[in-house]
Amino acid sequence: MLGLYLAILLFVIAVVLFIISSRQRRRAGLPSGSVIYIDSSQWGKVEKPLYDPELHLTGKPDYLVRQGSQVIPIEVKSGRAPQAPYDAHIYQLVAYCLLVEREYATRPSYGIIHYADKSFAIDYTTQLAEAVQAVIRQMQGKPSNSITDRSHQESKRCQHCGYRSVCDQSLRI
Repeated sequence: MLGLYLAILLFVIAVVLFIISSRQRRRAGLPSGSVIYIDSSQWGKVEKPLYDPELHLTGKPDYLVRQGSQVIPIEVKSGRAPQAPYDAHIYQLVAYCLLVEREYATRPSYGIIHYADKSFAIDYTTQLAEAVQAVIRQMQGKPSNSITDRSHQESKRCQHCGYRSVCDQSLRI
């Protein structure tokens, strides 16, 4: 009789742990599949970032999930979701797709941007890949001492910027 109670207890514990892990996976915006890469402060730091020597590009996506033969990058953003993902977030995700393609020799068909309240699946198209590669080449072609103008009029964004004390374009607030 004790064995039966122990078996039932172990079964209940397994179900509870499964429910908890499913909720955590959903909260992190992870699709089904095996998590093969994590760069999250909750899990510790990843030893090795992804690198493409031809593009001179290095990156650490928040998660990589293997779904069959595909590896899907997931980028987690802490803020609430906009109506549509910001272009900068899409370009960051596409850069991770480029790195996944190089590192794992398999082209992901999409990646995921996960905000606090919503996720977006972004198709990894040839057009997006070429656009991101063009931006990378343009950025790498700029001299490191070139001046970049402020790109916003948001006082809160400026107020919390780490460069505000040395910026000659900071908003005076």
